[in-house]
Amino acid sequence: MILPLGVVGYYEAWWVQIVKGIVIFAVALQLVPIVLIAERKVLGRFQSRYGPNRVGPFGFLQPMADILKLLTKEQFRPRTSAGVMFAIAPAISILTAVAAFAIIPFGNVQNIFGEPVGLYGVDVSIGPLYLFAFGAIAFYGVMLGGWSSGSKYSFLGAMRAAAQLISYEVSQGLALVGVIITAQTLSLTGIVHAQGGMWYFIPQFAGFLIFLVASFAETNRTPFDLTEADAELVGGYNTEYGGGRFASYYFAEYLNVIVVSGIVTTVFLGGWLMPFGIHPPGWVDPFVVLVKMAIITFFFIWVRATLPRLRYDQLMSFGWKVLLPLATLNTLVTAIVVVVTH
Repeated sequence: MILPLGVVGYYEAWWVQIVKGIVIFAVALQLVPIVLIAERKVLGRFQSRYGPNRVGPFGFLQPMADILKLLTKEQFRPRTSAGVMFAIAPAISILTAVAAFAIIPFGNVQNIFGEPVGLYGVDVSIGPLYLFAFGAIAFYGVMLGGWSSGSKYSFLGAMRAAAQLISYEVSQGLALVGVIITAQTLSLTGIVHAQGGMWYFIPQFAGFLIFLVASFAETNRTPFDLTEADAELVGGYNTEYGGGRFASYYFAEYLNVIVVSGIVTTVFLGGWLMPFGIHPPGWVDPFVVLVKMAIITFFFIWVRATLPRLRYDQLMSFGWKVLLPLATLNTLVTAIVVVVTH
């Protein structure tokens, strides 16, 4: 049975789900090089220099050259490393990043060649829980990579990741609780539909800021890139990785930035909805989402060019003494407002 479009509970054909899986992986593979070249070009402009401008038109093929260089390097691992775990760790990081990317909704259910197709990989009824579950598994990619390398620098980077995880992920989760209470659903597409009157960026502004700041630590980005602090740990958890395995970590890190941008777009910026009551055709929805994601990704790059890396104790203090109380207060106030107004 196929229910009308836009109604929760419709069924997709099995071949549609296979095609969607292939498209998701293909889109992710294309977005990462785009973000790579964008970051290098934007950072260059911020620092009064040119970014890549030699390989291909305007330097746009530089990411391809970098990836090809890494993939053709000789695979090497230290004699003190744990071989199987050393190889598995980067794969865990990639698989969890792609799995998280699959739940980002790029549009509503559309009729394509007579088949109802949701413009997302899967619309799970526990979207944020699914996201945090795979985020927790992704941590093992970092942890195993640091431990299995047999290097003190790598192990210290992994230990930092463990301590960092519990200091920001609680706040990040609480930041989404306010949205869930307001939308009355855990479905990401349901949260987008609930923002038809007003994007949650406005009523949940505190939650938006908390989630965004915690996401810098989630993605190991400046100013919270303490697991890779080159001045202190050489390269952190991936110090002993090179070639294709390093490229895997590199790919996963940038894909996580894209995933976080997609989640912020979905949860706080109305997903595929446009402002001022504009309702474009369905094929426009993915482009609306991509533009919003590009804005958030640009902000990540801007922060990297602007802020210095914090000390480790500063991150711990900020996570426990600032983010967590604010996130708890935001959840409490949201619950009170929803109860009073309903």
